[in-house]
Amino acid sequence: MSKVEVVNGVAMERALIRITYEIIEKNKGIEHLVLAGIKTRGVFIAHRIADRIKKLEGKTIEVLELDVSYYRDDNEGEDTEKQTFSADNATIKGKKVVIVDDVLYTGRTIRAALDAVIDLGRPDKIYLAVLIDRGNRELPIRADFVGKNIPTSREETIRVSLKEMDETDQVNILKNI
Repeated sequence: MSKVEVVNGVAMERALIRITYEIIEKNKGIEHLVLAGIKTRGVFIAHRIADRIKKLEGKTIEVLELDVSYYRDDNEGEDTEKQTFSADNATIKGKKVVIVDDVLYTGRTIRAALDAVIDLGRPDKIYLAVLIDRGNRELPIRADFVGKNIPTSREETIRVSLKEMDETDQVNILKNI
């Protein structure tokens, strides 16, 4: 297996800063804004974006931890308990929700995330922010905010490492040789 680093820690930080500015600009501020990070790495990325927003805007925004395992279409036959958000009384009615994930690939995780968000109520708007868009979509889903586009083949794997879990910030492409 070969491993090629395509994003280092500095580039990752720049990408997250850019995404943060784009979210603020597109929403004309942070009024009624909620970040919903998809477990696991999407949650850490959402918290980083929220921290940056607090530094820029001086206000804290809510970050929800989104568990989409119940909504996945590849969990047939598995006994998965329906547990969507970490907050017991999470409400997204009338809010602008930014779903945050590390990698956008086939679109199936995002489809599940959309179902989970809609189950909580009807938001005014749903956006998608991803650190990496690797292409190869199976569903007609696209991100509104992208850190980096890295076209890959189906034989390749993208591995996102974050300090919170992996002690380093980087993105690698893994290839079987």
